[in-house]
Amino acid sequence: MPILHLILVAIVQGVTEFLPISSSGHLILLPNLTGLDDQGQVIDVAVHVGTLGAVVLYFRSDVARAFTGLLRIMRGNLDDADARLALGLIIATVPVVLAGMALKLSGSNDALRSVAVVGWTTLIFGIVLYWADQSGGEEKTADAWSLKDALIMGILQVLALIPGTSRSGITITAARKLGYARSDAARLAMLMSIPTILASGTLLGLEVAFAMDTAVARDAGIAAVFSFVAALAALAIMMRLLKTVSFTPYVIYRIALGVVLLLVAYI
Repeated sequence: MPILHLILVAIVQGVTEFLPISSSGHLILLPNLTGLDDQGQVIDVAVHVGTLGAVVLYFRSDVARAFTGLLRIMRGNLDDADARLALGLIIATVPVVLAGMALKLSGSNDALRSVAVVGWTTLIFGIVLYWADQSGGEEKTADAWSLKDALIMGILQVLALIPGTSRSGITITAARKLGYARSDAARLAMLMSIPTILASGTLLGLEVAFAMDTAVARDAGIAAVFSFVAALAALAIMMRLLKTVSFTPYVIYRIALGVVLLLVAYI
């Protein structure tokens, strides 16, 4: 696979994975604008590994807390704050894992990957994000994340299985409407991404594990590195901007992207 193609796909995926702007929308638009071939599942797994590494590194203190909490849950201690964080992440992840497995087994996931579907979901859920961001409160913090809110966010995360919805976008939307401050909403959405990316990446990885040769492994390594760097930079910039800026710039971008995708689909 050409090195420039690898780097382009890795950067696009890395930058858009955690921003509420739909990575699938960009990856579908990319070949339409450039004429490049689909990167394939091996590279998909690689860029997922890269973005997973970035979010784990950026939120390493929260990840350490969640891991500690998981160990405490296994010992039967559910009252600790770390244990509640770990339990919240488990509860929030179960719905999307079950729904994702059902789509995979039924073969319905491929039917949703049309440019038209991505265009409409990018546009519609961008508007929904604006509504939630403007009407949501600021009274809740990530440290006070309740199990009820974790379940609600987890159920809505299932919508991200429809390409173009944006996993981070729909979970941030849910958190803002539930009353979490902007930076806390983003923090919860990013933490929820870790078990979700891990689950989907493992599933894809099992499918391609025996199909890799030296050249493919080299390409995967390059893609993982560049997606890691791109995702880490995107995360740092977004979390810094959210201290002073709303999600409106991302909404404007989503609406513009949605319109472009719909023009590609229908013209």
